[in-house]
Amino acid sequence: MTSPDPARPLRHLVLVLGDQLDPQASAFDGFDPAQDAVWMAEVAQESTHVWSSKPRIALFLAAMRHFAADLRAAGLTVHYTELDDAANAGSLDAELQRAVQRLRPTQLVMTQPGDWRVLQSIKAAAAAHGVPLELREDRHFFASPSDFATHARGRKQLRMEFFYRAMRQRHDVLMEGDQPAGGQWNFDADNREAFPKSGHGHVPSPAQFAPDAITREVISVVNQRFASHPGTLADFAWPVTRPQALQALERFMRERLPQFGQWQDALWPNEPWLWHAHLSAALNLKLLNPREVVEAAQTAWRQGEAPLHSAEGFIRQILGWREYVRGIYWTQMPGYAERNALGAQAPLPAWFWSGQTDMACLRDALAQTLRYGYAHHIQRLMVIGLYALLHGVQPQQVHQWFLAVYVDAVEWVELPNTLGMSQAADDGLMASKPYIASGKYIQRMSGGSLCAACRFDPAQRVGAKACPYTTLYWDFLLRHEARLAANPRTVMQVRNLARLSADERARIQAQAQSIRDAA
Repeated sequence: MTSPDPARPLRHLVLVLGDQLDPQASAFDGFDPAQDAVWMAEVAQESTHVWSSKPRIALFLAAMRHFAADLRAAGLTVHYTELDDAANAGSLDAELQRAVQRLRPTQLVMTQPGDWRVLQSIKAAAAAHGVPLELREDRHFFASPSDFATHARGRKQLRMEFFYRAMRQRHDVLMEGDQPAGGQWNFDADNREAFPKSGHGHVPSPAQFAPDAITREVISVVNQRFASHPGTLADFAWPVTRPQALQALERFMRERLPQFGQWQDALWPNEPWLWHAHLSAALNLKLLNPREVVEAAQTAWRQGEAPLHSAEGFIRQILGWREYVRGIYWTQMPGYAERNALGAQAPLPAWFWSGQTDMACLRDALAQTLRYGYAHHIQRLMVIGLYALLHGVQPQQVHQWFLAVYVDAVEWVELPNTLGMSQAADDGLMASKPYIASGKYIQRMSGGSLCAACRFDPAQRVGAKACPYTTLYWDFLLRHEARLAANPRTVMQVRNLARLSADERARIQAQAQSIRDAA
């Protein structure tokens, strides 16, 4: 094993963050074990700047420790600070400054981070010691921030669909010559089916991985150090290594992708996994490359193992939304994080951290979120996010909650999805309309199962049995009537207000306010 000579200056100290666990990353280009080394650090601040859940903390730390072990096994010198090291300075910038003082590298090298705050912190630490910092392009993605900026330049509106089509053409994904496979770009209309009242039938279990010695040690540290944080680690079984991530990918493609397209928007109580992939955490930690994920889905379709609407619906999430939200993030930060186009100012209800609410659908989604650090996209957008939007929660508080609780949450992907798509706080930059609906939507998409277990009636907007979603939906229309009437995609919803009497409007608004007051 070759390691840097302590008698000669360290050339490059390669910085690796918890969401950069890829040995093929650009930061490792030209790495020379004889004169370079790797720096990694677990710091409390990354778990406390938002009140991170135990599953999220444990996933990052377990994956980091496994990655560091793999680098060492490959002959690289790794300077690694564990969370409970006595000298741990507690923050990335302070810990990096401590390493620079001790190791005195000629240059710092890293792949572009996925978090604006972290980038500024690293830059400040490098500047404090006058050490050059080389930031390299993140090759993990199909499109760079400059690619997205070029796409956005001169457009009056940004829309994911047009970006997605350009990406399909550029990377020859689901294409037949210069035309989209199947003669259409988007099979979203085939991806919205709800489960029948009889249920979802047999769903294969997701790939899960029993914690090994490294992960068990992390779980112990997290339970002790972050005992007051939300969530539990009793069920922790996420992939924390690349071999495990590849196994999870293979299982999804073989067992659940064929049904994913049909049921990707469906809901069912006490069923957190359903037909979803559960690969976003592995992707966002860089244990998987999106190119291999997209190619696996495309291959499954071409070999007749999955229908086109399933392959396209899944690929749209990776090649479309995932790349699109990153482009939005890096072209709009730092101001994007402060946007609040609807002027929402209500505090986040405290029961978001406990799941203790009478609304069955929200209780179900919050409980599984806190237990597993996971909820599928419709639970996030049209159950949890929808409630926060209708309630009028300040979008920054919603963002901080989403960033804290989900194992796949890295700010570049979480922030635009939350502030833009879910909370409509960016004035239509991310999405062309607010995603609003009454309780009837949840009733329909769950085949009535969630509402059957609830004391509220989604058909009622006022009264003791009125569904809070339905009450708040009508109140949202009333509060934002002018804005929604000016949007072609919501004007029909606003027109329904015309049939409400002045008395009923007042009753809706009074009941909505009582819901907020009781939160």
